[in-house]
Amino acid sequence: MRTLAKAAMNALISSCDSTQCSSCCANSSNVAMPVARSLSPSPDTAMTTNPPRQIPSDAKSRNMAAVRSKDTKPEMLVRRLAHKLGYRYRLHCRDLPGKPDLVFPRRRAVIFVHGCFWHDHHCPKGRKRPVANAEWWDRKLKLNRLRDEAAVIALENAGWRVLVLWECELRARNDLTDKLRTLLG
Repeated sequence: MRTLAKAAMNALISSCDSTQCSSCCANSSNVAMPVARSLSPSPDTAMTTNPPRQIPSDAKSRNMAAVRSKDTKPEMLVRRLAHKLGYRYRLHCRDLPGKPDLVFPRRRAVIFVHGCFWHDHHCPKGRKRPVANAEWWDRKLKLNRLRDEAAVIALENAGWRVLVLWECELRARNDLTDKLRTLLG
């Protein structure tokens, strides 16, 4: 993993054309040296912002490939809790709209465990957007949200009970337990 990070950093440094770049090279020497920064900004640079750094496409591709769609930490937390409460389930049924994370066929209930960023939640983590390529991200996250809403509607129309759990809601274990018991009880 460290070699990937080094390769990405070297690619950033070698692609820098600026003579006064402070974000990726020291004194424009194109040498992989960290820039000394203080924890508090100086008064003259406090109001300036650095432009977003462009990540090389191969590094970006590796980053995006590392993002999981199954077996995420929030999903595993919900799965362990449901199993501990005695509920048995199926995972990621492809024949249901939206491929729910947990499916309880006998109870006609499904659970989606959504990450706040990827599914455009209204919490602080979900509202944070990448600066680079902002239009593309806005469109992508909006389409993700619309796709999720369509899947929930299709499942409810087919007679399924649907629970959507957000990553930020999983910290309150008692509330999570109550939601599972309410849905599945």
